Amino acid sequence: MGLKEKVMQVAAGLFVERPARAKSLGAWKAVLEADGVAVDQRAAAAQDPLQASKVLRHISGIERWGQRRLKIFLGEPPIHDEYNDYRPGADLTLDEQRAFFRQTRAETVALAVRLQAAGIGDDARSPHNDFGPLSVRGWLRYLDSHANIESKKIR
Repeated sequence: MGLKEKVMQVAAGLFVERPARAKSLGAWKAVLEADGVAVDQRAAAAQDPLQASKVLRHISGIERWGQRRLKIFLGEPPIHDEYNDYRPGADLTLDEQRAFFRQTRAETVALAVRLQAAGIGDDARSPHNDFGPLSVRGWLRYLDSHANIESKKIR
């Protein structure tokens, strides 16, 4: 493992995994629901619909990519890919991008419920391309914080 990978894994431990452990999967479900509404409301109030659409497209693509990584905990085979193929179409209107994001977030919430029901423990890990292996709660924290941070770019 190179220096970059070690630094990224340390960062993931501090900024993703540690805060993720503070909440149960049930609590993460509630956070994802509430923060999803906030992201959608921010997009609904956008003064620049084209820019807001681009941001939502990125957020949704990352979230769908992360969902695939979460499904590894439920038995799907591990995969190493990029988020590009998970993004919605670039030609969608802002309203269509918002609907796509809402559906994507609802699927993430549903996955959190399935993962909780499956009793996946904190020792289980699924790979992130940059941060290395993350726990279920780490993945949920990552997806939620990514959407929150990126949505602040909506003007």
